[in-house]
Amino acid sequence: MELVIAISVGIVFGAGVWLILRPRTFQLITGLMLMSYAVNLFIFAMGRLWVNQPPITPVAGIDPTQFADPLPQALVLTAIVIGFATTALYLVIMIGARGLTGSDHVDGEEPRE
Repeated sequence: MELVIAISVGIVFGAGVWLILRPRTFQLITGLMLMSYAVNLFIFAMGRLWVNQPPITPVAGIDPTQFADPLPQALVLTAIVIGFATTALYLVIMIGARGLTGSDHVDGEEPRE
């Protein structure tokens, strides 16, 4: 299971890096989103992968190794909210730059042929 998650995170992050290197702004934003999803998957997986385990509950004499860790879940939820806000900001900046330059290239110019 860990190998599948590690390969998935690597593929998603690699696709994000590849999209960041593209010349169009929409591809850049999509690459940033894919990279943030890969980091979220990584953080979530670092909290140990448990199936059908309850979260930590306040009971005296518990064994903490038998419960899921809620901290990575809280971190990922916060990262999703922040990622949504920054993506909205990127889209507004992209639309403004497109209106000012008339191009959606990162450098604002169409390539010469």
